[in-house]
Amino acid sequence: MAIRRHHEGHLVQRIGWLRAAVLGANDGILSTASLIVGVAAANASQASILLTGVAGLVAGAMSMAAGEYVSVSSQSDTERADIARETAELKDEPEAERQELAAIYRQRGLDHDLSLQVADQLMAHDALGAHLRDELGISATLTARPVQAALASAASFAAGAIVPVLATLLFGGEKLVAAVMVITLVLLATTGAIGARVGGASIVRGAVRVVFWGALAMAVTFSIGRLFGTQV
Repeated sequence: MAIRRHHEGHLVQRIGWLRAAVLGANDGILSTASLIVGVAAANASQASILLTGVAGLVAGAMSMAAGEYVSVSSQSDTERADIARETAELKDEPEAERQELAAIYRQRGLDHDLSLQVADQLMAHDALGAHLRDELGISATLTARPVQAALASAASFAAGAIVPVLATLLFGGEKLVAAVMVITLVLLATTGAIGARVGGASIVRGAVRVVFWGALAMAVTFSIGRLFGTQV
């Protein structure tokens, strides 16, 4: 009989790019829309509102890229330091590292002799990989990738921010604020649902929490814009 191969796709493999992409898109949509709504509430001209949206898009995309790169680079630096330390320890104290790995397996339920056998076999195959995975929790799936995270954040921010900017071109006057708010809330609900679906969480919960905070943010910026616009 032919052996049927069993393939598994785990959601944890999506955590890195999913977090950066969803965060970037939501931030792009909400921050840019909030800027536009706040400036529009202050009775600014449509040209000023559009300039505000474009400036928010460019500045936000660059800020997201820089922030994500610095953050993930710090994680990557820590991982490299741990890898260098573990490499040196395996070279200088192989027996101590063998016992350390075996002790980890005993904590997971193996008996003394079996834990040593497993440690020996894994170290014979890939000693560094075994220690990084089982001792430090570092694996290829979760390894920090600064450039990938930065590009994903910048691209997703820009993709989200461009929508309220385009809405500024399509709608003017009294319709602008209402149109931007409605479009933004629909997009936030969509991205929240998509993020929850891909991450294996509740779609409704993911959409509702994003819409709630989005509506609150736009309400605050609208109120501030209206207040300052009235005073000016």
